[in-house]
Amino acid sequence: MIEAAVILHPGKEKSLLRRHPWVFSGAIREMKGEPKEGDLVSVLNHRGKVLATGMYGTGSIAVRVLDFSEVLIDESFWMQRLSRAWELRKTLGLAENQHSNIFRWVHGEGDGLPGLIIDVYGDVAVFQPHQAGMYHHRESIAHAMMSVAGKHIKAVYCKGIESHGPNDSFTSDYIVGESTCPVIALEYGNQFKIDWERGQKTGFFVDQRENRRLLGSLSKDKKVLNTFSYSGGFSVFALQGGAKLVHSVDSSALAIEWCDENVALIDRPVGKHESLKADVLQYIKDLPEDYDIIVLDPPAFAKNLKARHRAVQAYKRLNAAAMRQIKPGGLIFTFSCSQVVDKNLFHGSVLAAAIESNRKVRVLHQLHQPADHPINMFHPEGEYLKGLVIQVD
Repeated sequence: MIEAAVILHPGKEKSLLRRHPWVFSGAIREMKGEPKEGDLVSVLNHRGKVLATGMYGTGSIAVRVLDFSEVLIDESFWMQRLSRAWELRKTLGLAENQHSNIFRWVHGEGDGLPGLIIDVYGDVAVFQPHQAGMYHHRESIAHAMMSVAGKHIKAVYCKGIESHGPNDSFTSDYIVGESTCPVIALEYGNQFKIDWERGQKTGFFVDQRENRRLLGSLSKDKKVLNTFSYSGGFSVFALQGGAKLVHSVDSSALAIEWCDENVALIDRPVGKHESLKADVLQYIKDLPEDYDIIVLDPPAFAKNLKARHRAVQAYKRLNAAAMRQIKPGGLIFTFSCSQVVDKNLFHGSVLAAAIESNRKVRVLHQLHQPADHPINMFHPEGEYLKGLVIQVD
């Protein structure tokens, strides 16, 4: 039974009526009860009508909506949401696929489970809560996951993140079952060693799967530079696609180690690979090779609105440096995963870089996150990955 409720100011229910799944703190007129971080709450309009059920938070997003009605949040609720998400991944040819067993099972608001990410690596699911409520319900959710996935999942690991509340600590541990870590998992037949315990995010950047595949299809006989290479996803696909030379650059020694290990898993690489520990922005100013393809996949330059302007300038500098250095006719795969930098702003920063570089630039592909990272139509904030493939003459 939900005992606490938030009551909205008059007129502040409009976003909920449009099915946007967030309630901001400024929209709340008063509270009934004393909800703590992560508690379930009802959301009422100023006349007392129940509009939604969600999870309470003490930040600017005060409630993340689970359902636009008064609903019981129990194991059957989790089963229903997880089943729907699993069936979508089966339809997409991802779940229960022996040749590609790396995919996202739950993508937050896109799957009606705000503040929750679940990525699958082989027979292990990595559960990453981005709000306290999901962390508090982790055991019920994990047991529902095992029921839905059956024999395809043998363990659920909770990947802790930084505290989202004054008294919260999200620790990392297995919720159900156990597994060795790292494991070898497959993406379009390519092997990757995944370390969810020490790796970034859930251990791998699942969202670049289709873009890695595109790069591989364009890499035959090419010289490729993969910057911010992390564990070498783009590098492996380039080598498997027939690239004659691939350089992987990252500032992290551990990332370089993982990259080399993943390249070593290639059965018979056609080309040569070399990894380099270096600051990308410094390295790219004076490149040692006339690269045919450059991949620019930086971490989020802006994690909040205050940092947005600085991020846009950073994207411009990075892209301008690559445009100046790449050989005529070369391709640049350029990305932004900063949620607060939307598609138009990112495209504008690449345009500014093209003007500054004084070279002819054409857009060949517009890239984005794959279908297992669905975007709730009523929650455009869920579209975070933007990318372009540009040709520079």
